[in-house]
Amino acid sequence: MQLLGALERAEGQFPTVFLSGPPWGLGVGQEWCCPPLPGSPPPLGTSGKVGLIWCLFSTWAALDRLRPLKATWGGGGAAGTQCLGLGLTTPSAFVGDSGGHFNPAVSLAAMLVGGLHLMMLLPYWISQLCGGLIGAALAKAVSSEERFWNASGAAFVTVQEPRQVTGAVVAEIILTTLLALAVCMGTINEKTQGPLAPFSIGFSVTVDILAGGAVSGACMNPARAFGPAVVANHWDFHWIYWLGPLLASLLVGVLIRFFIGDGKTRLILKGR
Repeated sequence: MQLLGALERAEGQFPTVFLSGPPWGLGVGQEWCCPPLPGSPPPLGTSGKVGLIWCLFSTWAALDRLRPLKATWGGGGAAGTQCLGLGLTTPSAFVGDSGGHFNPAVSLAAMLVGGLHLMMLLPYWISQLCGGLIGAALAKAVSSEERFWNASGAAFVTVQEPRQVTGAVVAEIILTTLLALAVCMGTINEKTQGPLAPFSIGFSVTVDILAGGAVSGACMNPARAFGPAVVANHWDFHWIYWLGPLLASLLVGVLIRFFIGDGKTRLILKGR
């Protein structure tokens, strides 16, 4: 009882900080007694956090490609595990600020299902592409020249011949559809959103990489392909990694808007 009384008296001496965010974020519906430390810097803004995490992600993905590993497809031997960790951590940390898209295809799908305003789509795309460029440039800066060029600067080189194009495009459509569905249904669609959304997104990325890595490289993200392509000046079949994911975004928008979305999301056949 004495300890509780001391805690109550201490709580009254500090301002209470209210934290808000999505169901899987920290501090939802809770009050945290967090006195600011003297001389502490101001919190990092939304654009700063999103840009930082995108730079780190792009550098991480590119460096994984630049490791001296003998892999048959783009991500390297540990790509599945790494992307799972990324998928589990970044949405919970940043979705309350910007939506945690990191991906032009996901942003387009979110806009189509009502989770992002049309006027914000272009700024999101510009930020994501800039993040991919900065990340790829950082990867080049910290990699030896020989290793960088042996790995084509982490650009996607899975597709080598025209006969592989059809399979790669279809793979990118299917893989990005799974990812965009996990994001939109887990974080935007009110009927299906829940605290396990980060796990669903992370597992969808892992399954995508394991299933489609040998077919197309499992990009699922035009910004991830764009940054290394610019830095390494490697544009062979680059259009695949724009066409496939963006077509998948349109497909997800149609599916959620017309068939599987909740009453607020669906345009026709509205349910309760």
